[in-house]
Amino acid sequence: MPTPEDPAEHPAGRALPGEARVLAAAQKSLTHQARGVRGLWPFLGPAFIAAVAYVDPGNFATNVAAGAEFGYLLLWVVLASNLMAMLIQTMSAKLGIATGRNLPEVCRDRFPRPVSRALWVQAELVAIATDLAEIIGAALGLHLLFGIPLFPAALIAAVFSFGILALQTYGGFRRLEAVIAGFVGIILVGFLVQMVMAEPSGSEVLKGLTTPTFDGSDSVLLAVGILGATVMPHVIYLHSALTQHRVPVDDPGQRKRLFRFELTDVVIAMLIAGAVNMSMIIIAAAVFHDRGMVGVADLDAAYAGLGDVLGDHAAQAFGIALLASGLSSTSVGTLAGQVVMQGFVRRHIPVFVRRAVTLVPALVVVAIGVNPSTALVMSQVMLSFGIPFALIPLVMFTADRRLMGDLVNRRVTTVLACLVATLIVALNVFLVQQTLLS
Repeated sequence: MPTPEDPAEHPAGRALPGEARVLAAAQKSLTHQARGVRGLWPFLGPAFIAAVAYVDPGNFATNVAAGAEFGYLLLWVVLASNLMAMLIQTMSAKLGIATGRNLPEVCRDRFPRPVSRALWVQAELVAIATDLAEIIGAALGLHLLFGIPLFPAALIAAVFSFGILALQTYGGFRRLEAVIAGFVGIILVGFLVQMVMAEPSGSEVLKGLTTPTFDGSDSVLLAVGILGATVMPHVIYLHSALTQHRVPVDDPGQRKRLFRFELTDVVIAMLIAGAVNMSMIIIAAAVFHDRGMVGVADLDAAYAGLGDVLGDHAAQAFGIALLASGLSSTSVGTLAGQVVMQGFVRRHIPVFVRRAVTLVPALVVVAIGVNPSTALVMSQVMLSFGIPFALIPLVMFTADRRLMGDLVNRRVTTVLACLVATLIVALNVFLVQQTLLS
């Protein structure tokens, strides 16, 4: 990923022909020469890459488990998490635009060295949990669709992830954005097909969305898992890097206009991610919970159950969506890891080397036979504990006028972000208490 310390990596100096055309189109939009959809088009992309993390395999595991066991009860958690995601990703994108630096770089510059290094260590642990979910999800998708044993399937998924990363290295970032957006589209279509076939109860869906409630500590555990799977700490770091150099602007007015375009990008991408996450719970509730099949928690059991109840087409749509999710999100996780290491400790290693290193823990988990769905759910709970360490610095920095200039948070934005951070920390404390006392 480009950094301010490396001017040669600035988009204006390194753009491939396709990216140069996008930059030229973006300049026309910023100077009011292009309007409407044509004016917005050059700015779509960063939030779609971030959105992949919001529909990764961990979401499948937590949402299926939540829908099967508790029906529509936790739909409000997905809705709330998605609204939080919009706020958080907007602030992250804004930080990159306003400062020309990403969140880890600002942390390194603003915090004492021991604090910065501690943040780096926890971010790397988060990256390991992220990679675990993504590789297991892709491997499980291959296993369900083609009957390939899990470990060989994980190796195949790893090879595909290298191929997707090569798009950025050799084809440019715009091409990677297009492929990732295509994967998001596949996931969305897959769940829309299942939604139509499941025929859920509209009144129960509405009640689940509008009635905040829990049903025991198990529902809280799943709620925290949903939160960890929806608000992803690694893309809080990544989104600021995706916008920091993408469209270079110096004029304050153009910078504000650029932010408005990126805000639209965030809203569109997060709406799609939210629709996918809600559909996961709704499908599981309609197909499993409403039929008394509350014990369906494993993704392979969900795949088989969808086939039994709705037919093979529904099961195949589920498997294809899971595979698309795993293959795309594993690449996004690697990019986020690059940003974390480069930003916090000024170390850069080739993206393919990092991909190879972070694959090892996930492959070990698959090789020793850990239940894939259990590993996915627990990885999401681990991720939820990493959110405050990314979110609190983000709120601090985006509320600092000296750093952000005209793009500083409004007071209401800062208050809402503080409430979000407090809620997340409180949920995690409650989870630890329940776990220790159970």
